[in-house]
Amino acid sequence: METKKLYERQGAYIPRIAAIHDLCGYGKCSLGVAIPVLSAAGCDVCPVPTGLFSSHTAFPGWYMHDTTDILPDYLEAWKGIGVDIDAVYSGFLGAPEQVGIIRGVYETYPRALRVVDPVMADHGKVYPTYTPQLCDAMCELAAGADILTPNLTEASIILGIDWPGADIDEAKVREMIGGLREKGAKNVVLKGIDHGDGKIHNYIEGESVPLTMTTNELLPYMLHGTGDLFTSSLLAAVMAGKDLVQATRFASDFVVESMKVTSHQPDFEARGVSFEPLLGSIASMLE
Repeated sequence: METKKLYERQGAYIPRIAAIHDLCGYGKCSLGVAIPVLSAAGCDVCPVPTGLFSSHTAFPGWYMHDTTDILPDYLEAWKGIGVDIDAVYSGFLGAPEQVGIIRGVYETYPRALRVVDPVMADHGKVYPTYTPQLCDAMCELAAGADILTPNLTEASIILGIDWPGADIDEAKVREMIGGLREKGAKNVVLKGIDHGDGKIHNYIEGESVPLTMTTNELLPYMLHGTGDLFTSSLLAAVMAGKDLVQATRFASDFVVESMKVTSHQPDFEARGVSFEPLLGSIASMLE
């Protein structure tokens, strides 16, 4: 199978991306990652905030404001000024009703690339703001993705199976990606497989790419926001004209290097992933 590009960059044209994520005041994740990363790739990022957070939820005492009620009028106003969108990139959602709103965005911009990061769980545990109804709604949204980027826990929820742990063999990878594609996802990047070899592995397969694995150093610490950074930098590479294998390799490397930068910051394990000094590597893809 020939690996195909999912987006063809056209000369000096600046593509527009509807970034449908929460906005977090402290602790870099969601729109705080998507906007600078995609902007560095020469994209016009049009944020659609699904919720407002005082900080990411690993901190105690966080505050959340659900924006569901404002989104229909917010997006309707775009129609009145002729906004055009080349990609719709969704992540963390605040309520099940937001899935219907995103479907409306798909209908308004039927040619836009649909990128779904089904942010709802990790390490076998669902995030604290996610109800069973919201998880079900996220599963429905994942089925319509051109690019779906779940971790193993999220993939298990979408497939309705028990979390298999972080170490799965290639047969299980094929089974899980196959199941996600049967549900409607066109291309899947399954993240975070740990074979106990000191490496972290991601697997890609879909309409545009045969099964391919990327491998990176497994660092001895975890950081909040790395999933958002992975999909944002992957999409940045796609919008810069890279194919999905190239984009996944770039994103994997970018996350690891950003984690290393973060390790030199005070209270680094709490503050979220620091990527700012590396944004030039994203911009250089346009040269």
